[in-house]
Amino acid sequence: MESQDDMTGNDKPLDQAAEDELKGVPEELREGSEDDLSEALESLRQDLENAKQEVLYAQAETQNVRRRLEREKDEARAYAATGFARDILSVADNLSRAIEAIPEALRADESMKGLVIGLEATQREIEKVFASHGITRIAAVGLPLDPNQHQAMIEVPSADHEPGTVVSEMQSGWMIKDRLLRAAMVAVAKAPD
Repeated sequence: MESQDDMTGNDKPLDQAAEDELKGVPEELREGSEDDLSEALESLRQDLENAKQEVLYAQAETQNVRRRLEREKDEARAYAATGFARDILSVADNLSRAIEAIPEALRADESMKGLVIGLEATQREIEKVFASHGITRIAAVGLPLDPNQHQAMIEVPSADHEPGTVVSEMQSGWMIKDRLLRAAMVAVAKAPD
């Protein structure tokens, strides 16, 4: 038969082990009624449940902040070139104007062919770099005016086009991914007088 010492798992008598267990419990709870103990236990359970809810809310908030920061980081990476791209567009415009201004006689001249080919290759390279960074030209001519992408500069009376249709482009418009980089400056058809 086991002694009381063996039943507690240590060498202390059972009464001493129980006394040690109660050391952290306030005196009024040790001597209180069963109802008081039930109330205290219920209060502790409620506090534990509230603490669990607060932890869940804190975890959810942390996850939301992490997602928002990740999204902002992705956007910053995707649109980091916006300022530079806006600045380089004027260079691309000037290069296009230079190529368009070359007369056919100079294009056919053997001494000028290298220059023309070099300018056209440079223009293709700029367009290739733009495409690799998600920078695309906005279609304009022949389409209805889209105030989100086109900036109407003048209205031109036209019997050949529906009113509100873009008839010419004065300056090309560009998008960077799904954002407007620069609106196309266009001439829009209006009904003839």
